[in-house]
Amino acid sequence: MTEIRLTADERPESAFATLRRGLRMMPEFRRGLPVTFLLALIATAGRVVVPIAVQQTIDKGLSGPGGPDLELVRTLVLVCAVVVLVTAVAVYRMNVRLFRTTETALAGLRVRAFRHVHDLSVLHQQGQKRGSLVSRVTSDVDQLSVFMQWGGVLGVISVGQLIVATGVMAFYSWQLTLVVLVCFIPLAFAVKLFARKLARVYGVVRERIGDVLAAVSESVVGASTVRAYGVRERTAARIDHAIGRHYRASVDAQKTTAAVYVTGELVAAIANAAVVVIGVLLGIGGHITAGTLVAFLFLVTLFVAPVQTASEVLNEAQNAVAGFRRVLDVLDTEPDVRDPALEGHGRDLPEGPLSVRFDHVSFRYAPGARKALDDVDLEIAPRRRVAIVGETGSGKTTFAKLVTRLMDPVEGRVLLSGVPLQDVAFAGLRERVVMVPQDGFLFDATVADNVRYGRPGMTDAHVAAAFDELGLGAWVEGLADGVATPVGQRGESLSAGERQLVAVARAYVADPDLLVLDEATSAVDPATEQRLTRALDTLTDGRTTLTIAHRLSTAERADEVLVVDGGRVVQRGTHAQLVRAEGPYARLHASWRRSSAGEPEPVR
Repeated sequence: MTEIRLTADERPESAFATLRRGLRMMPEFRRGLPVTFLLALIATAGRVVVPIAVQQTIDKGLSGPGGPDLELVRTLVLVCAVVVLVTAVAVYRMNVRLFRTTETALAGLRVRAFRHVHDLSVLHQQGQKRGSLVSRVTSDVDQLSVFMQWGGVLGVISVGQLIVATGVMAFYSWQLTLVVLVCFIPLAFAVKLFARKLARVYGVVRERIGDVLAAVSESVVGASTVRAYGVRERTAARIDHAIGRHYRASVDAQKTTAAVYVTGELVAAIANAAVVVIGVLLGIGGHITAGTLVAFLFLVTLFVAPVQTASEVLNEAQNAVAGFRRVLDVLDTEPDVRDPALEGHGRDLPEGPLSVRFDHVSFRYAPGARKALDDVDLEIAPRRRVAIVGETGSGKTTFAKLVTRLMDPVEGRVLLSGVPLQDVAFAGLRERVVMVPQDGFLFDATVADNVRYGRPGMTDAHVAAAFDELGLGAWVEGLADGVATPVGQRGESLSAGERQLVAVARAYVADPDLLVLDEATSAVDPATEQRLTRALDTLTDGRTTLTIAHRLSTAERADEVLVVDGGRVVQRGTHAQLVRAEGPYARLHASWRRSSAGEPEPVR
C-alpha cells in the first residue's frame, strides 16, 4: 500500500496558530484582554490566601509556643473573609468583561464573515452547500463564543491558578512540589496526543453540523416539491442519515474527551496519595509541620482542579478551533470578483444610457468544462431593447451574469460605455445596472419594503405612485393591505406572477441605465402576463435593456434579437429579418407557432 504523506503546506495548522491568526482578526477582543488578565490574577491570588491562613492558624494560632492565639485566629479569619469578597468581585468583573468583549469581537467576526460570503462570486456560492455556509457564520461562530466565554474563563483562571499554586507549594516544600510535578509530567505528553485526535474528530463534527443544516434547509425550502412527489420518506431518510453521521461523529469526539478526563482523574488521585504518604514521612522526620502539610494538601487541590477541568476546556477548545478554521477558510477565500474600489482604483460609469461591448468574451463554469460562451464579440448601442434567444443550455443566462458582473469572463472583456467592467466600482455599478431575475425573489417584509430595496428612503405613498406609473395600481390596491401587505418568506404569500410584479416595481424605482431581465413572463398566467408586459414596456422605455427571452413573444417586441447556440452568437437582427431567414431563429419561431394554442409556451 502506498503511504500518503501531507506536505507542510497541506497539513492543517496547529490550534495555537489558528487562534493566534483569528485573534488578529478580532482587535476588539485583544483590547479587552489586559484588564481581564489583571482581574484573573487577583482572583487567582485570592484563592491561595486560604491555604496560607490555614497553615498559619494551625502552626501559630493553635499550636504556638505560648498556646492558642485567638487574636491571631480572628485576624486570619477576617483577612480570609475580606480576600474571599475581593476575589468574588474580581471574578464577577472578569466574567462581565470577558463576555462583553467576546460578544463584541465575535459580532464583528460574524459580520465580516457574512459580508465576505456576499463578496464571493455567484459561481463560488453555487459550488458550496448553502447550509455549510450558513453554519460557518452561525453555529461555528456560536461554538467559538461558548469556548471563549466558558472555556476562556476557566482557561485564564486555571493557568493563573497553576502558576500561583506551584509557586506557593515550592515555598512550603520543594520535595512535595517535585512529587506533584513528576506525577503530572506524563499527563502533559498524553494531553498533547489527545489534542491532535480531538482536533481531527471535532473537525468532522463541525462538517457534519453543516451537512445537517444543508439537508434540513433544503427540505424546508423544497417542502412543496417533497409533498407533490410523495417523497417525504426519502427526504426524511436523507435527513436521518445526516443526523446519524453527526451523532456518530459526536460520540467519537466524546469518547476521546472521556479518555482525557479519566486520565486526568487517575493522575490527580496518584498525586494526592503520593503527597499524603511522602508528606507524613517528611513530617515524622521533622522536615515539615502539620499546618504545612494540611496547607499543601489544599494547594494540591488548587493545582489538580485545573487539570481535572482541562478535559472539558480541551473539548471545547478543539470544537471551537475546528469551527474557527471553517470560519477562517471562508475569510481566507479570495473573491474572484473583486470590487476595484477596495483597492483604490474604482471608476465611475459615464452619465446617460449605457452601451454594452463584449470584446472576444469566453466563459466556462469550471476548469476543463466546455465554454458556456465562446469568443463572443459584439456591441449593443444605448437605449436598445435586445432579446437574447436560444435553446436551454445555449449560454443565454451567462450573458446576464457577465454584464452584471456576478461573474468575470475567463477570456476577453465586458465594457459599459467604453469602461471595462472590472474597473467599475461596485457601488456605481449596482446603481446604474439592475437585474430582474426570473424567480422574482422577495424578502420577508411588506410589498413596500421590498420595492424600497431599489431606492431606500421611499415612503409608502411613493411606492404606491410607482405602481400606478407602471399600470399596476389596481392590482396593488387589491391586496389585503395594499403596499403594506406582508409577502412572507421568499415572497411565498404571493403567486409567482405577483412576485414578478413587485420585482419589476423594485427595478423601476431603482431607475437604472442598463436593465437586465431574465424573462419575467416565463411562468405566469395570461392576465398577469398582460400586466407584466405593460409594466415592462414602461420600465424598459428609454433604457438599454437585455432580456433573456424564454418566450419568442418577447423577442417580437424587441428592437433587436441575438440568437445564441452552443455559446456563440449565431444570428443577429430584428425579429422580422430573422424569421424570414433560414437558421435557428426561424426554426425556434416555427416550433413556437406550432405549439401555441392561444397561450405561448416557453421555448425548450
